[in-house]
Amino acid sequence: MTDLTRLSAAALSGLLAAGETSSVEITRAHLDRIEAVDGDVHAFLHVSDAALDTAALVDAQRAAGELTGELAGIPVAIKDVLTTVDMPSTAGSKILEGWVPPYDATVVARLRAAGLVPLGKTNMDEFAMGSSTEHSAYGPTRNPWDLSRIPGGSGGGSAAAVAAFEAPIALGSDTGGSIRQPAALTGSVGVKPTYGGVSRYGAIALASSLDQVGPVSRSVLDAALLHDVVGGHDPRDSTSLTDAWPSFAAAARQGAAADSLAGLRVGVVTELDAPGFQPGVLSRFHETLELLAAAGAEIVDVSLPSVEYAIAAYYLILPAEASSNLAKFDSVRFGLRVPVTGTVEDVMAATREAGFGAEVKRRVILGTYALSAGYYDAYYGSAQKVRTLIQRDFAAAFERADVLISPTTPTTAWSLGAKLDDPLAMYLTDITTIPANLAGIPGMSLPGGLAAEDGLPVGIQLMAPAREDARLYRVGGTLERLLEERWGGPLLAQAPSLAGEEMFAAESGAV
Repeated sequence: MTDLTRLSAAALSGLLAAGETSSVEITRAHLDRIEAVDGDVHAFLHVSDAALDTAALVDAQRAAGELTGELAGIPVAIKDVLTTVDMPSTAGSKILEGWVPPYDATVVARLRAAGLVPLGKTNMDEFAMGSSTEHSAYGPTRNPWDLSRIPGGSGGGSAAAVAAFEAPIALGSDTGGSIRQPAALTGSVGVKPTYGGVSRYGAIALASSLDQVGPVSRSVLDAALLHDVVGGHDPRDSTSLTDAWPSFAAAARQGAAADSLAGLRVGVVTELDAPGFQPGVLSRFHETLELLAAAGAEIVDVSLPSVEYAIAAYYLILPAEASSNLAKFDSVRFGLRVPVTGTVEDVMAATREAGFGAEVKRRVILGTYALSAGYYDAYYGSAQKVRTLIQRDFAAAFERADVLISPTTPTTAWSLGAKLDDPLAMYLTDITTIPANLAGIPGMSLPGGLAAEDGLPVGIQLMAPAREDARLYRVGGTLERLLEERWGGPLLAQAPSLAGEEMFAAESGAV
């Protein structure tokens, strides 16, 4: 019998609809997989003890005709930045260790209502501050392709869980690339929706004008199916768009079935096709451009002149907003409290000293300085002006191209510890993903092959105009098919073994 953990969410849904398996069987298979390999990968911080009971309830509801959604009965992993009433929500920080929220994030509530089965909470850089999942207070996650390397961050746990076949789909959050960058480094698919397209209610905030919740998966269709479940207007989120969104799954299927890309203008961002990028990354990227051209797409060069200032602007805006958002962790209202003799301020200082990690402290200090009297206009205000220039650059680029394309990351996954002592080097790894967050546009990373130097995954990033997420899924569906034809199947079928198992079998179908 085909290993259920190797199938896509869409394939599992087909088996459920045909009565060939049950949610309990699928959930048990993934729980067994977690038990077998997560000691090495460390993708999960908490595994739900209610998953099988939830799956049994879903099976009963399906039998009664009460659940008809395509993902009903499918297990899902949830990044620990999202609040859950039945599991701890720590945001990877000691300051929230053991905290069980009194409410579900909107996206989690929508998962439950659609009949998905939460498997557990995935590891992350503390408060989503990091690009490697090494800044988690609970230890690093490892890349399933090479356990000596990082899986990306901040959502490395969700990407690693999907890539290691511990979960078919997962939710992440993307502030400067925290869905797309880990997807690229683990050979999975990650999507940052248009800002406001998915509710942030119940997402523990890092930078409120940048954060966006989105899907992680092993196929474009699976990402689209999950996006359809969690997306849409939420009156509890003041930044939530009121748009009536089309079916993203339909768009992905349309793209996968397309015979040609004739008429599509694909813009190559010249500033993100840089000589300093890893040669193996650039080789796979240019091969992808050749595939698109052969399929009929018109390849045009576009420029985003202000992108060279994106990292500087981002690392002023993000710390400033983080400084404000993290002020709530004060030892008084909830979370950790370190009892010391003295004033409330003394308790607060001791608690934040013990509860926050080094990277969080670094960014809070930087953000507080940028917002301080006499410096606001010079730093935070100026960064917001640069943000406006970047948005204008994107608007001009989309007049010449329907979608933009670049490598998702400048390099493949680096070794654990390699950049921990050099924060600037870590920050620079987000150079390709940050611009989409500053502009509020949707972006997708999908596997583009393996780098010749190290045999590790390379990500290809697509970007579309704001509110054109469906276009992103259509083009992504076509490009995924072209790339899989180029590589002889899903890239994860080529991943090395974990825990002494055989090489992952390609014949499992839609990985």
